[in-house]
Amino acid sequence: MFTLLGLDQDSESVYRGMLAHPADGVAAIGARLRLPEERVRGALDRLSELGLARPSYDSPGTIRAVSPDVGMELLLARQQAELLAQQQRVEASRAAAAQLISEYADLRPGSPEPGVEHLTGLDAIRDRLSLLHREVQEEVMIFAPDGEQTPDNLEASRPLDQALLERGVRMRTVYLDSVRNSPHTMEYAEWLAQLGRQARTVPTLPVRMIITDRSTAVMPVSDDSAAGAVVLTGQGTLAALCALFESVWEKARPLGSEAKRDERGLTDTEETTLKLLALGYTDEAIAKRLGVSHRTARRHATTLMERLGARSRFEAGVRAVQRGWLT
Repeated sequence: MFTLLGLDQDSESVYRGMLAHPADGVAAIGARLRLPEERVRGALDRLSELGLARPSYDSPGTIRAVSPDVGMELLLARQQAELLAQQQRVEASRAAAAQLISEYADLRPGSPEPGVEHLTGLDAIRDRLSLLHREVQEEVMIFAPDGEQTPDNLEASRPLDQALLERGVRMRTVYLDSVRNSPHTMEYAEWLAQLGRQARTVPTLPVRMIITDRSTAVMPVSDDSAAGAVVLTGQGTLAALCALFESVWEKARPLGSEAKRDERGLTDTEETTLKLLALGYTDEAIAKRLGVSHRTARRHATTLMERLGARSRFEAGVRAVQRGWLT
């Protein structure tokens, strides 16, 4: 009955037997269920792993079954965590497909894949981007997952961005929410908004990406953007990447708007931090996803755990599910 929750037949039978006859030991459980002691002990190991059985405080040296109301909540919380992990993988898969195309092409240097162009080094990347900026006619869509931008980078981008907007090119950029804490980044974004550029923010982004006229996409091939990039022009790949952008854009928050708390009392950043905590991300990994400092990520995590009254990340995930903060 509970196989979908991670219980095999032996584990479920032993769990039910322990609930019905709490005083039974391994031998007695095996006799009642007609199971060898080895299988009973294996089932007990599985129940302990799932949190459905634990050492008894009243009778040291024995194992007791956790009550069904607590036990089922733990199993459901585990399922919720697995579903969240699957959702994260699905959301990242479209962007990962483009990188996979790049890696596959590297295995066949003598036969370059159609629709894939490799750029090596920062100079080559900047030259190619400059050419795309000159050639673009209608629209530019950008994922900018770096968080706060340096003043030098912003100043270098100013003439290119201004030229595009003055030509009537539609520009849409999705930043991380963390840029709202950067005065010079916000000042630059407001200047661009006056010229007609649209910008929104989200807690995390799956990849760095620039798409021009829905026909060409430039993406890094690794976390080090300066190491190399791939230019993609395949129709199927571009359709998927444009769909990814539109999906993220639809859920993103306009840059000029204030952060709002939902009916659970959570901001978008807090909800994302909570999901990453439930998935077991470290403070460093959370900081990288949010585009914030390690200290800021730790503060977010600590605050959420205190609000939930949790002492561990897994417990925070369980309590968040119980409160309806994670669905």
